[in-house]
Amino acid sequence: MTMTHDQVLEEFRQAGALLRGHFLLTSGLHSPVYLQCARVMMEPHRGERLCRALAEKVVAEVGADALDAVVSPAMGGVIVGYEMGRQLSVPAMFAERVNGVFELRRGFELAAGARVLMAEDVVTTGKSSRECVACVDANGGRVIAASCLIDRSDGAADLGVPLVSLARLSVPVYEPDALPPELAALPAVKPGTRTLS
Repeated sequence: MTMTHDQVLEEFRQAGALLRGHFLLTSGLHSPVYLQCARVMMEPHRGERLCRALAEKVVAEVGADALDAVVSPAMGGVIVGYEMGRQLSVPAMFAERVNGVFELRRGFELAAGARVLMAEDVVTTGKSSRECVACVDANGGRVIAASCLIDRSDGAADLGVPLVSLARLSVPVYEPDALPPELAALPAVKPGTRTLS
């Protein structure tokens, strides 16, 4: 099931997940656009459609039998990672932050050399994704590709592995001391789950 860029964004719009305003991102940057993937994934049929299309792109790029597991960073990637594992018929697990560092907990283990897809909801700077990749490496796995529903870096984020996205966006982000006047005039909202780094 192929989805166009516009179809993907329409799914976000219909879910009320493409937000406009003044948002403080986990990275500490500010943006006039926020993608609330939890709203997209809360409707199972919509999440299934999006992840099926993403899984098909992953298979086309890395191969049908190239993966042993999916690992996603908590919190945002948990549901996307689960659905990607389901679509790809491989186990899905997630990494959690313990004292600021991702770890596999809850009995999750990777076989030595396990070929892993790191699955995210949205990639902005790629920091959480790179930290999740490092966690997989530290646990004996090998990330061969990463995936996300939306790459809001428009291909600029370097994860150290190929990134397969369902849609790319070029969304402006600003340092706190370089806000345009129209953004500075709005109160900043922090919609994410992680404290600023």
